[in-house]
Amino acid sequence: MLSFCSKVLRARCLHTTPVQEADKAYKFVVVGAGTGGLAVSSALGRKFGAGNVAVVEPSEVHYYQPMWTLVGAGVKTLQQSSKSMAEVMPPQVDWIKQRVAGFVPDKNAVTLADDTKLRYDYLIVALGLQVNFNQVKGLLQALEDPDSGVSSNYSSKYVEKTYKNLQRFQGGNALFNIPPMPIKCPGAPQKIMYLADDYWRQNGVRDKTTITYNTPLGVIFGVKKYADSLMKVVERKNIKLNFKRKILEVRGDKKEAVFEFLDNGTHEVYKYDMMHAVPPMGPLDIMKGSPICDQLGWVDVNRETLQHIKYPNIFAIGDCTNVPASRTAAACAAQAAVLRRNLLSLIKGAELTAKYDGYASCPLITGYGKTILAEFDFDGKPLETFPFDQGKERWSMYHLKKDVMPQLYWYGLIRGIWDGPKLVRDMMHFWKK
Repeated sequence: MLSFCSKVLRARCLHTTPVQEADKAYKFVVVGAGTGGLAVSSALGRKFGAGNVAVVEPSEVHYYQPMWTLVGAGVKTLQQSSKSMAEVMPPQVDWIKQRVAGFVPDKNAVTLADDTKLRYDYLIVALGLQVNFNQVKGLLQALEDPDSGVSSNYSSKYVEKTYKNLQRFQGGNALFNIPPMPIKCPGAPQKIMYLADDYWRQNGVRDKTTITYNTPLGVIFGVKKYADSLMKVVERKNIKLNFKRKILEVRGDKKEAVFEFLDNGTHEVYKYDMMHAVPPMGPLDIMKGSPICDQLGWVDVNRETLQHIKYPNIFAIGDCTNVPASRTAAACAAQAAVLRRNLLSLIKGAELTAKYDGYASCPLITGYGKTILAEFDFDGKPLETFPFDQGKERWSMYHLKKDVMPQLYWYGLIRGIWDGPKLVRDMMHFWKK
């Protein structure tokens, strides 16, 4: 048995050690080993075998970021949200532990940080986006200060601070915000607010607390059905909701945050004793001005086929694209299925018939043990999996979010064998058809 395990480990290491050979060529190069990158490279590795797929990823740790809301609320630990990159990297791929430095699509190549090039027949871009803490004046300093009362669930470095702040809070002003779109999981900034409300109620400080939620949008959520449900939650929890407010600055020494009122451009100052801050997000710096990106720095693809608008042998998935869908892990699952089928069709010289419908899901946690499971398409039309009204708060959906979805992620999605709930949804609603 030990001999067998040793051979398996050696075989795995053969394909996950850094590749140093200059201008090495692969059939497929996948840039990024986040959710979408792993989902696609796992499937390609199984189908085409060793030596055909390269994954460019410098990180040593992979995080299941949708769990961070529950980490910030003390339900899960940061360790539970992570695995080593070596553990999740598909065994059939070559793992190139470098950062990508640029794209040369006219020569079917990507440039790495050490100036070597990887050549490809087909390129899959899965670089995600970046969280721009530095775009809010004073925010980084406040996050680094352990006594500032400011935290953010959008970073592994600061997410544990959220629960510490919830525990230390003894009443006063609690401030939550969401920045302009696009961001990862647009529901996450309000999920932690509802959990904070619940935590403080359980610990006897809610009656001494004012909770404020500032959003630059004109609605609390982009899909009307779920927005209506959330407005009832906000009213029940007595949360002050301010629309058209964009975060500009955090003054950690004064415990103040500055917002712009977008209707007239005036600045408003909010006092806080505890703040969960979410900064703007955007494309990675290397994507700005890239020949594969649009003017804003997002990879320019057809929103249905995920194929590049100009370069037919390039596809992209997830947060790095200009696909107008909610940036969630559930969206990556649906996109991975479409991308994989269209890529195989392209290789065969066939028409690209798989179409992404914009499916995304957001489990809107409204308290410990309560969740509204939002599922919808490009047009904001609900695409609900279960044959009951998912616009209602349910314990079952909280259990799905807390206990089931992590298993689907680790053992299904990033292994390229979970394409989202479409099949389940079709089965659940078969009787309607």
